[in-house]
Amino acid sequence: MTASRLVIRTVRYGGVWASLLAVTSLLQAGAALVLPAVLGRAVDGVLGGSTSLTWPLVYAGLVAISMTGDALTELSTGAGTAAATARLRHLFTRHVLGLGPSAGLPPGDLTSRAVTATADTAYAPSAAILAAAAVVPPLGGVIALVLLDPWLALTFALGLPAIVALLRSFVRDTSAVVGRYLEAQSRIATRLVETLAGSRTVAAAGAAERETERVLAPLPELSAQGHATWRIQATTAGRSTLAVPFLQLAVLAVAGYELAHGRLTAGGLLAGAQYAGLGSDIGPVIAQLGRLARARAGAARLAPVLDRPTPAYGPASLPGGPGRLEFRGVSAASVLDDVNLVVPGGGAVAVVGRSGGGKSLLAALAGRLADPDDGEVLLDGVPLPSLKHAELREAVGYAFARPALFGDTIAEAIGGDAETAARAACADAFIRRLPLGYRTPPSEAPLSGGELQRLGLARAFAHPGRVLVLDDATSSLDTVTETQVGDVLTRDGRTRLIIAHRVGTAARADLVAWLDGGTVRACAPHRELWSDPEYRAVFGE
Repeated sequence: MTASRLVIRTVRYGGVWASLLAVTSLLQAGAALVLPAVLGRAVDGVLGGSTSLTWPLVYAGLVAISMTGDALTELSTGAGTAAATARLRHLFTRHVLGLGPSAGLPPGDLTSRAVTATADTAYAPSAAILAAAAVVPPLGGVIALVLLDPWLALTFALGLPAIVALLRSFVRDTSAVVGRYLEAQSRIATRLVETLAGSRTVAAAGAAERETERVLAPLPELSAQGHATWRIQATTAGRSTLAVPFLQLAVLAVAGYELAHGRLTAGGLLAGAQYAGLGSDIGPVIAQLGRLARARAGAARLAPVLDRPTPAYGPASLPGGPGRLEFRGVSAASVLDDVNLVVPGGGAVAVVGRSGGGKSLLAALAGRLADPDDGEVLLDGVPLPSLKHAELREAVGYAFARPALFGDTIAEAIGGDAETAARAACADAFIRRLPLGYRTPPSEAPLSGGELQRLGLARAFAHPGRVLVLDDATSSLDTVTETQVGDVLTRDGRTRLIIAHRVGTAARADLVAWLDGGTVRACAPHRELWSDPEYRAVFGE
């Protein structure tokens, strides 16, 4: 999807407010076109000695219509932009979450796009409608000049190329500058999120000043592009300020000549002067083109992310089965190479290997948090891509080394039978010590790394699926707690794939899959592998 196509798509998001804006803006444009003619008729009537109030009343009515349209235009512009912003943010957020880990961009950058780029792109509906409406008075003014006197129209037409060139350069330059501005803004957001995530490290290292400088390093670029935007607007406004009066003066001079020779009335001269002003009034057009340029720059930030395909899911449901997980010839990310591994239904397989050997990648493949480049992963004989999304997510539960908690309370973050799951994860005691116990909001719970991991384990234990994947989920637990959790895992009847770094975890598993060089070097009980010194070296023995 190109930025232009996304802008066009966004125009439809204005909904009923966009329709109202189209009606009111066109009414205003129509009133603006008719006003000079009505005024000219009124002037001619007064000069001709007429006492009729018809034309003055029509003029007053048109002014009232224009004022009402202006108020409704402001209302519909604000409401339509808000509706388009909400729609775009929903679309972008849903797509990013659908991409999951494959989004491939830093959180700060994605946040910047979700907040700023969507707001900029949402100007598209109102800007497109108002830009179209803003063109009506100038075009109508030219047509009116033709009807009043062809010489007036010819005089005006001689100045049109300069105005068109001015508009074209404005749109081109504004789009480029706004794009660079948004990129600089995104770099600041990305660095800030990274620094906030490591705020304890920054404080411990006394690196606050250095990190401040690093985060704000793109600020001069941001300032430069902001100033460039204002310079473009000022330059365009200055040129139009010089060009428009000269054009109006030329038309007025020709109108005076025509009046002197009896080919134009006084009212016609007044109307001609006003129509020349309408025809050369490109200020509203410039304003809306500026908004469209900003919308297009925002869309250029959103489109590359929206173009990334989310994982496709099939129509299949899982048959009844014990949760047999099978990796067939799996290669992924230039890390795993032709991995063949069977995790028996109801069994526990610990995956061990050196750092960077692909253990976490294998765990991600087990529940389709990532897809292999080659080969396939099957659950009870069904390839994972063939399964319905809900079916797969219900079948496979995860616990991570650094879990994130979502929900209004600790109980909601765990889910299911929260208390039973928390007891299994050795988390019940410290949860009850929290200010509101299980009703404590996660954001208000002072948790250590080990406590956070235990809540992640509790959530995994509460998951109803047939497969449980633990990706280094006990690394922050003390030895006693890790043993207690390990005993629970040993008794769990589900299929378990456990990324292990400790000897005790490997020893409690039914089988150990030893990853070495991106492939499974051996798969056997821990006691059989322990005689191999290279296997012992994985644990630093």
